[in-house]
Amino acid sequence: MAEDIPFERRFDAVPGVADEVAPGVRRVLAPNPGPFTFTGTCSYIVGRGEVAIIDPGPDDASHVSALLAAIHGEKVTHIFLTHTHRDHSGALDALKEATGAPAYAEGPHRPARELHAGETNVLDAAGDRSFLPDVALADGARVEGAGWTIDALATPGHAANHMAYVLEGAGLIFVGDHVMGWSTTIVAPPDGSMSDYMDSLRRLGERPEQLYLPGHGGAIPQGPAFVERYLRHRQAREAAIVRALERGPLAIPEIVRAIYIGLDPRLAGAAGLSTLAHLEDLVGRGEALTEGPAALEGVFRLP
Repeated sequence: MAEDIPFERRFDAVPGVADEVAPGVRRVLAPNPGPFTFTGTCSYIVGRGEVAIIDPGPDDASHVSALLAAIHGEKVTHIFLTHTHRDHSGALDALKEATGAPAYAEGPHRPARELHAGETNVLDAAGDRSFLPDVALADGARVEGAGWTIDALATPGHAANHMAYVLEGAGLIFVGDHVMGWSTTIVAPPDGSMSDYMDSLRRLGERPEQLYLPGHGGAIPQGPAFVERYLRHRQAREAAIVRALERGPLAIPEIVRAIYIGLDPRLAGAAGLSTLAHLEDLVGRGEALTEGPAALEGVFRLP
């Protein structure tokens, strides 16, 4: 169902090597490939001389060393986090210790909603719950550095504290995990919220900036058009869930088998969580029913 999205899975960035991906912007790829991180996490360096780093990346000594080597002779004045999944924030403490730069982010890691009675958060290990920003950024906040200005754009959905960063005058946005060019974004309750995610996608796509620099994979050159494909994909996924429920009440594993054809077995858990996110949204809008709150072990039916 994602065939209509023009994914680009060719990405030849080399871990540890700083590449200039836009005027005044360098990218350093971390060596943490995987089914959810693609070839690894992308950290970005903004400016020259006095610079900002966007997303320190995972807790990996070689990646921290590569970032510090890339900025040798320069001063880090700001560290921005798009969100606090550990593959983006794990290197923060080491980078702060090495540079003394403060961390800027929307806020601490938190779920998008309260846990239901008896519910456990299967994503606990992925979230950096110890993080507190040195400077908390509200939506629309403007941060100025040496030769650059960054505007904060709240984009909750993948994570409650997800924030994109607009580089003023450059026509580009650092989009973190909100939009990626190699795959759809995982929206997994309780950390993620599908209704928030769809609202954030629409808001992002209405902006004029064309170039998106994501947290994994290569640059997306026509961002708003790509977002429109993302939106249509999510709407089609929701429609497929509704069609599956037209056959009668179903549990989430049954829905996943019906709508995710040829799924990589390593992604079955993520597919279940993504399906739950859609069902939470449908239940919230009164377009699906379940006993009690929407949950992974629940059975769902149409009204």
